[in-house]
Amino acid sequence: MSKKPAADLSVQLPDLLPGQSIELLKALHILTREGKLNQDTRRKLKQVQHLVQFIAPLIDEVIEARGDVSLADHGAGKSYLGFMLYDWVLRARGKGTVHGVETRAELVQKSRELAERLGFERMSFLATTVAEATTTLDLPGQIDIVTALHACDTATDDAIAFGLAKQACFMVLVPCCQAEVAGVLRKHKALSLSRNPLAEIWRHPLHTREFGSQITNVLRCLQLEAHGYQVTVTELVGWEHAMKNELILARRMGGPKRSARERLQQVLQELNLQELTDRFSV
Repeated sequence: MSKKPAADLSVQLPDLLPGQSIELLKALHILTREGKLNQDTRRKLKQVQHLVQFIAPLIDEVIEARGDVSLADHGAGKSYLGFMLYDWVLRARGKGTVHGVETRAELVQKSRELAERLGFERMSFLATTVAEATTTLDLPGQIDIVTALHACDTATDDAIAFGLAKQACFMVLVPCCQAEVAGVLRKHKALSLSRNPLAEIWRHPLHTREFGSQITNVLRCLQLEAHGYQVTVTELVGWEHAMKNELILARRMGGPKRSARERLQQVLQELNLQELTDRFSV
């Protein structure tokens, strides 16, 4: 009795993008060994696919402008985004490199092994912090696209500093767990309440946390604009870490903008955040 031919998993899985590697998705444990998705992995797949489709036109724009592209993914973790960008975008283009930056050495080693097994030759992985990655000789002097998904607290600021130092054409940031600004607001709360009635906005602890998170991203956008980037902020709903995440897209347009620098300094002064001037330096 002849064996029944194996089913085409790509046909059975309408969630996949055309040409996505089944082997890669199994290796990342998004698909089971039998090629199936559960509710959690389907959500994870959709999240990463959304960003892959969002970033793909940016990659094409850079390739068209200079013939190649380099991308650094900060806080890469298991490098879901980097692997899927390489698999679905860069392999088809036949050019471009992806550099994953992650502090956990064991995840970096696993990513290296997987890239080698799949033949993803233009991927590299570095076990270091985002801040240290800015000066390491293991990365190119110029990086075209910087991504940072859920780089917690000030790691997002380090990713911005990295992108500025590397003269990145694009930065794609999904910040999370912003705590530094809220801590400074909390420290100066009594003084702020005595001088500024608007300090009522962050008088209660919950509001301090939420307002601090919001102001952090406002300051980041002003910092990027001051450095000559055009900034767009959109919302990602239903992602990990929170029900609501901001997606900050920064596109390098030209030289520094004095007006954005002045607004940034005014906000820092008005909210008694001057001690963070170096953090949001221009």
